[in-house]
Amino acid sequence: MYSIFETEITVRPDDIDMNNHVHYSRYLDYILMARYDQMKKDYKVSMEEFVEQGHSWVASQVNIIYKRPILLKDRVTVRTQLRSFQGAMAMVNFWIVKSDGGKVAAQGEVSYTMVSIKSGRPIRIPGEIIEKYQV
Repeated sequence: MYSIFETEITVRPDDIDMNNHVHYSRYLDYILMARYDQMKKDYKVSMEEFVEQGHSWVASQVNIIYKRPILLKDRVTVRTQLRSFQGAMAMVNFWIVKSDGGKVAAQGEVSYTMVSIKSGRPIRIPGEIIEKYQV
């Protein structure tokens, strides 16, 4: 089983929609912010290092289950956990948790595909990357 990592996010006024809660598209931004932060902080392989090596990640599939609204006054913690690797893909579970009360606002999974920056095509995740993610 892989570790669960956390990134705290402060809700900003521009995250709020006409229904007075965080717009559904911002949840994707929160997940992306968390993964970018956790790559450097927790996996010790920053996105910049991937780019220098000629690699990048693209989201190839996303499933979000919205459970309760996030409001302007809220702070949230995005928890992610690597679930598995398959060829060029890394599957990641996530939970967006309201800091006040600890209730899950949204949860789901994202499939990320490693691509070559040069060709734009998927490439098998190198063994040394998989090894670094074994935390």
